[in-house]
Amino acid sequence: MASSNDLSSTAVERTLLILEAAAQREGGMSNAEFSRKLKIPKSSASYILRTLEQHGYLRRDNGDGKYRLGMKVLNLSRAALGGVDVREVALPTMRHLVDRIHITTHLAILDHGEAVYVEKVEAPSFIKMNTWIGRRMEVHSTAVGKALLAYLDAKERDAILRQRGLKKLTTHTITTMPKLLHELDRVRQLGYAVDDEENSLGARCVGAPIFNGDGGVEAAIASTGTINDVPRDAVPHLSDMVKEAARRISHQIGYRGPYPKLVDSD
Repeated sequence: MASSNDLSSTAVERTLLILEAAAQREGGMSNAEFSRKLKIPKSSASYILRTLEQHGYLRRDNGDGKYRLGMKVLNLSRAALGGVDVREVALPTMRHLVDRIHITTHLAILDHGEAVYVEKVEAPSFIKMNTWIGRRMEVHSTAVGKALLAYLDAKERDAILRQRGLKKLTTHTITTMPKLLHELDRVRQLGYAVDDEENSLGARCVGAPIFNGDGGVEAAIASTGTINDVPRDAVPHLSDMVKEAARRISHQIGYRGPYPKLVDSD
């Protein structure tokens, strides 16, 4: 028979899984979808969902009955992001970059082995990118992820990749370690990373690392568009502008070394 501590731990874990799943599904999820996706009994999921709704962490749409993140979670996220100084510094540069290139630009940090968007400047366009602040993504399949990974020391990088694995998200995703390490070498040589339909078909991204005053990678910036917005022959020119924006932000948060910073791969 499970102890009360075990039952409490399970309930907390299920609650966190539900909140994380809601954060990943912008359109919301129903009780049945939570239950099926997370393998939680429907009655247990229903109880947790009602409790989170009562406390404002989720809200239930009266039209489709789906649960979405509530204001309580958004307030917590704003408080957490408020401590990330690089956001305030980066935002004016990101806006200037988007004014020049007319492509949506994101700022991401590394958190528990995932790339997390902490800022976004949307390009004025009829086609909107399906991205949002707080979105968590795999590091091996995204431009921001590869820009962050490339400048970690080998031990930390390998630990993340062992833990997360190399999931195949599209037919273009890199799924073998030798090929990914070769790609990260290329990122260090060129100073920028490319996601060429590796995370989402039809999307191409160019990203670059942002360094802090200690010379470590603090964040990454990336411009994201459709493959028509960013044709392959435009990547070199776009990369120059993204790298320049990353260099400016790096210097503003105290980095004084050369850009891009080259490090040993081993």
